[in-house]
Formats: sequence, structure tokens, C-alpha cells
Amino acid sequence: MPRKTFREAINEALHLEMERDETVLIIGEDVSGGAGGTSGQRDAAGGVFGLTKGLLPRFGEHRVIDTPISEAAIIGAANGAALAGYRPVAEIMFSDFIGVCFDQILNQAAKFRYMFGGAKAPLVIRMTVGAGRSAGAQHSQIMHGLLSAIPGIKVLLPSNAYDAKGLLLQAIRDDDPVIFLEHKMLFNDACEVPDGDYTIPFGEGVLVREGEHVTIVASGQLVKVAVAAADKLAKEGITCDVIDPRTTSPLDEELILESVRQTGRLVVVDEAPVRCGFAADIARLAAEKAFSSLRAPVLPVTPPHTPVPFAPELERLYLPDAADVEKAVRAVLAHS
Repeated sequence: MPRKTFREAINEALHLEMERDETVLIIGEDVSGGAGGTSGQRDAAGGVFGLTKGLLPRFGEHRVIDTPISEAAIIGAANGAALAGYRPVAEIMFSDFIGVCFDQILNQAAKFRYMFGGAKAPLVIRMTVGAGRSAGAQHSQIMHGLLSAIPGIKVLLPSNAYDAKGLLLQAIRDDDPVIFLEHKMLFNDACEVPDGDYTIPFGEGVLVREGEHVTIVASGQLVKVAVAAADKLAKEGITCDVIDPRTTSPLDEELILESVRQTGRLVVVDEAPVRCGFAADIARLAAEKAFSSLRAPVLPVTPPHTPVPFAPELERLYLPDAADVEKAVRAVLAHS
């Protein structure tokens, strides 16, 4: 099976779906402009991270549509296209910018099915998320907790290229609004990815590592961090279940609860601050539905409740690392 990067997997999924279904459109800033060539054939720069490169010469400007620098215009156009029978894939460069188009997500896309007699709204919104590039507080946030709190939309946060391709293919075929979050620190990570068509159902997490002492739930690029900590602890005989939910809404509650009922201990690793966030929601789930199995307090491993720092040294301190996860695992084991 060939190895492909996260970036290549997303680009391949877009190619496959646009080839399969002529109603699939790409809408966003710089998705079809900004790159010429010595051959005279115009190509797309592919946005800031090159994810839509190669789509323009294959599918043309009527399906790969550049927009003004206006997130409200991008999502507004995508909403209308979805209601009109197309399957738009809208790109917001950084998830931080959803503040500009939040009404179109919160009060429009998320409510279409409920306000218009079950109307389909097959809309995908792709956004980059996360810190790690010293891009500052307005280009480094991760918004899965905020977005997962909105009823009516589905939220995906893949941690590797295989999942990214399968989840994006499923998202484009879904008849409801889907937000697809791409962590910018994963774009160059590679793994085995099939060439052909495959999909990953929403709400099905995956057990990345199997153990008996502690359950670790992690998402996005922090799955790698959790795995590194678990592998180090395993050398000492401390084994952990590491669960990647893959989608935060819907959430595979049963996979998490089954593991917690066996281990009795839970550590939740998340890139967003814990207040009212995804880590707090997982802790609530365990307290509500697996309380009698818990042998220690649930420990979150998250950044502090502050904006993401700009300085590289402070950003490294802000983000959870494997040592933080290892410390939390040892802490919950100390309650035994």
C-alpha cells in the first residue's frame, strides 16, 4: 500500500469526489488562483497549504471557485449552493476566522434541516486548526469543542492521512453540514493510504494502543503525543488504551466507556483549554456513565486557559507534550 502525506490524502479525496460527482464544488480563497506555469497552463496555488492544487486544470473555474477575502461570503455561497442541489466544499483558511461567518454556521447551515422540512444541506467546511507554527493567537486556535457544541452539524478531526481521506470522502457524500478540521502540524505526516475509494463512518473511534491500566483519549495531532507517552510507559509494564475518537460530533461514546469500565482510570489529552471544552465533555461522560468503574479522578492534559502564545518558547510550554501525558498517567495510577 502506498504511503501518502496528510496533504496528499486530502487532495486525492477532493479529486476522487469531483471526478465521481459533478455537483461537488470547491469554494474558497486562492483555491483556483495565484499560480501560473511555463507551459502556459494555469494551475491553482491551492490555498495557503497547497491542498487544492491540481483541481483547476482538471475541473475548471466553474467548479473550483475563488472568492473574495470574506468568510461570510464563502459560507453564505456554500449554504446557498447546498440548498440548490450542489455539494460544496468550502475552505476557511484558519478556523480562527469563523467568527466572521459564525451566523452562517450556527443559525443557518446547522438549522436548515430543522427549519425547512427536512431539507438536505450537503455542505463541507474545511478549516485548518491548531498551534505549533508560532502563528500567533489569531491563527493557532483549535475549534472542535466550540463547533461540537452546535446541534445540527458534524465535526471531524482526523489524526492521520488514512483517516483524513476516508473521513473527507464520507463527509462530501453526507447530506448534512460537516466541518472537517485539518491540523496544520499533520500536513507532512505520512502513512499507508489506499489509492482507491473508501469511507470511514462517523462516530466510530479507533483503539490506537491497547492496555489495561489507564484509558487515554486524544484527538488530532495529540494522538501522536499520547501514543509516544503510552509506548514509553509500556516499557515499564504500564499499558494504556489510547483512543482516537476521529469525530467529535457524533462521538463514539461506547468505545470510550467500554475502555474506562475496564481500566478504571481516564486521562483526556486535548489541545484546547479545558473550560467548557472537549476534555471536559469526555470527563462528564465518564462521570455520568462509568462512575462506579472509576478508581481515580479523571485528569485532563490541556493548555492553560489563555490565548495561544506567539513566542516559540511559550508556545512549546503551552502545548501538551508526552511528558505531560506520562505525568497524568502516573498520577491516576497513584490513586490505586
